[in-house]
Amino acid sequence: MATTDKASTRDRLLDAAADLFYSQGVSVGIEALCRTAGVSKRSMYQLFAGKDEVLAASLERRIPLYEEQLSPASAADATPRERVLRVFERVEYFSTRPEYRGCPFLAALVELKDPEHPASVVAGTAKDRLEEMFRAEAELGGARDAGLLARQLMLVFDGASARAGSRIETLDDGLATTTVTLLLDAAGVA
Repeated sequence: MATTDKASTRDRLLDAAADLFYSQGVSVGIEALCRTAGVSKRSMYQLFAGKDEVLAASLERRIPLYEEQLSPASAADATPRERVLRVFERVEYFSTRPEYRGCPFLAALVELKDPEHPASVVAGTAKDRLEEMFRAEAELGGARDAGLLARQLMLVFDGASARAGSRIETLDDGLATTTVTLLLDAAGVA
C-alpha cells in the first residue's frame, strides 16, 4: 500500500512541477509546488533531494510525450522532408493555444543558465535528441550537409518556439514551415 501512495505522491509532484515550471518558470518555490501537488514538503523530501531533482525528473518524464506530439502521425508513409515539416506544423499548431509557452526544454536551459544543473542536463539531452532526429532525416533526404541542416532546423525550431511562447510572434501564418521549406530546398532535401 505504501508503494502505491508513494507513486501517487511522486506522480502528483511531477505533474504539478511540469505544469508550474512550464507556466510560471523554474523559479517557482517548493511551497507552491507542494501546495499545487497536494503533498507535504516532508513527503516531497522523502522522494526527492530537492527542487532541482524534481525539476529534472519532471522534464525527463515529459520527453516521450513531447517527442510524440512533434512526431509525424504516419511516419512510415512520409518522406524525410515531410517528417521534418511535420515537426514545424505541430509547433505552429501548438503555438496557437493560449497555454503555449514555447519549448519547455529550451525554457529550462535559458532560465537555469547552468549547463551542469541536473535539469539542464535533461533538457540538453532532449534538445540533442531533436537535433539528431533532424540530422537523421536530413541524411535520409539526401541533404548536402545533414549536420549543418540539423543545426539550422534547431535554430528555427528554438527561435519559433521562443518567439511564439513569449507572444512576440504568432506562427499561425505558416512562417516556420515556410522558412524550413526554404532550408530544405537549399540543402537539397527532396
